[in-house]
Amino acid sequence: MLPRACIIGAGISGLSMAKALKDKNVPFDCFEMSDQVGGNWVFKNKNKRSAAYRSLHIDTSKERLQLDDFPIALSDANLPHYPHHTHVAKYMSDYCDYFGLRRLITFETEVKTAEQLPDGVWRVRLSNGEIRHYDALFVCNGHHWDPRWPEPPFPGSFDGIQIHSHDYIDPFEPIDMRGKKVIVVGIGNSGVDISSDLGQRGIAERVYISTRRGAHVMPLFAFGVPIDKGKTVRWLPLALQRRILAFIVWMNVGKMESYGLPKPDHRLLETHPTVSGIFLTRIGNGDIIPKPNIEQLQGKQVRFTDGSAADADVIIYATGYKISFPFFDPGFLSAPGNKLPLFKRAIKPGIDNLFFVGLAQPLPTLVNFAELQAKWLAQLMVGNYVPPTIEEMEASIAYDERRFIGHVVKTPRHTMQCDYDLYKIEIRKELREGQKRARQRGGRRLIEPRAHLYTNQAIAAE
Repeated sequence: MLPRACIIGAGISGLSMAKALKDKNVPFDCFEMSDQVGGNWVFKNKNKRSAAYRSLHIDTSKERLQLDDFPIALSDANLPHYPHHTHVAKYMSDYCDYFGLRRLITFETEVKTAEQLPDGVWRVRLSNGEIRHYDALFVCNGHHWDPRWPEPPFPGSFDGIQIHSHDYIDPFEPIDMRGKKVIVVGIGNSGVDISSDLGQRGIAERVYISTRRGAHVMPLFAFGVPIDKGKTVRWLPLALQRRILAFIVWMNVGKMESYGLPKPDHRLLETHPTVSGIFLTRIGNGDIIPKPNIEQLQGKQVRFTDGSAADADVIIYATGYKISFPFFDPGFLSAPGNKLPLFKRAIKPGIDNLFFVGLAQPLPTLVNFAELQAKWLAQLMVGNYVPPTIEEMEASIAYDERRFIGHVVKTPRHTMQCDYDLYKIEIRKELREGQKRARQRGGRRLIEPRAHLYTNQAIAAE
C-alpha cells in the first residue's frame, strides 16, 4: 500500500504534481477552488485569485516555457514566441486532458484547514463540509494572489481611487481611466505592462510610473531571437552569466538614463528581471513619465522624493504579492516578510510529509520548474528517494540562499530567487544521492501509509 496524498490547487504546480503521482500510482486527491485548471493564467478566474489582465503575455518564450512531458506544439504548433495568457491557459488545460487528470480533480472545493495530527497524518477540512485524512500534503496554491500594498503605507491621504495591480483588467475595468491622470507604483513586469497599456494615446490623459530604485528593463528579443533563448552556457558561474547578459542588454537597449529613467541603484539581475518590448518606447515617446518614489499623498496631488508633484485621479500599486497559506494556522507555518526557507525550495526540514511545489521565483520560468520538482517528490512518495538529514538540509538552504539571493536587493519580492538551469542539474544530483540513501534504508519508505486508519467524515459546511 502506498501513502495517500492531498494536493492543494490545480494550477501548473498542482497539475504537475498530480501527473507525477499518477505516473507512480500514488493515490491522491487534488482540490481546486475554481471550476477550471490553470490557476493564475485563467483570466477572470472564478476563484478571484488570478492576477491576469487582458493584455498579459508571458515574458518567457514558448521554447523555455514548455514542459518536458508535453511539448507546446501538442497544444498549438503556431504559437507566437511570447504567448498570450489565453494560450498559456489553454496549454495547461490541454496538458490536463492529455494525461487524463481532469477526472482526478475535485473542482469548486477549497481546503479550509490543514492540520497535522500527532502521528503525522494530515487532517484536511474542505469547504463542502468533509474532513479527510492524508499521509502527505502538497501545497500548490501559488504566490501571486494575495496583494502586497506598500509597507508602511505612504503618508498622507489621497482623494482619488487606489487599486492594486491584482485588480487591474484593462484601461476601462475596474475603472474607466480614459482622460484620467494615473500613477503606477512599481517598475516590475506588472507595473511596466500596465503603464504601457495606459500610455497609449487617447486613453489616460497622463501616465506616470513611480520607482524607488529604477530597473534594468530587458528587451524581449536580442539579435532577432527571444532573449531567454540566448542564455549563455548553463554551467557557467552565475556571476559570469550576469556579466554576459548585462553586455547583451546594453548592446540592445543602452542605458536606462538615455530614456529619462533613473539610473538603477543595483546591477542587472540583482532584482527580478523586468522585460518589455514596448515600455522603453513609450517612455522615449513621452507617453509615460518616470518619477521617483512617492514621498506623500496630498489630496488630489502626489509629491515625490525629488520635490516634484503631480495631480492624479488614480494610483495603481504594482507592488507585488504576499506568500500566504490561509489553510495553515499561522502558529504552525507562515512566511513573514515572504521568507520561508526550504530545502531545494520544496521541503521544510523537520516535517517529512509536507511539500511545496512552485514556491519559487525561478529564471526563466516557473512552469517547467514545477514539473521538475513534482517528478523529484513523486520518487520520495514511492520510497525511491530519501532527503538528507535536517542538519544537511539546513546547510544546503543556507548555501543556496547565499548563491541565489545573496546578490539581490533585500526586499520581500526577492526571497525565492533561483536559476532553473542550475537547479535542474542539482536536483538530478540530489536525486541520485537520495536514491543511495533510500537503498540504505532497505526499502523502507520515509512516508508510510497511516491515513487509511482514520474514518473520513462530513461536518456542517460553512
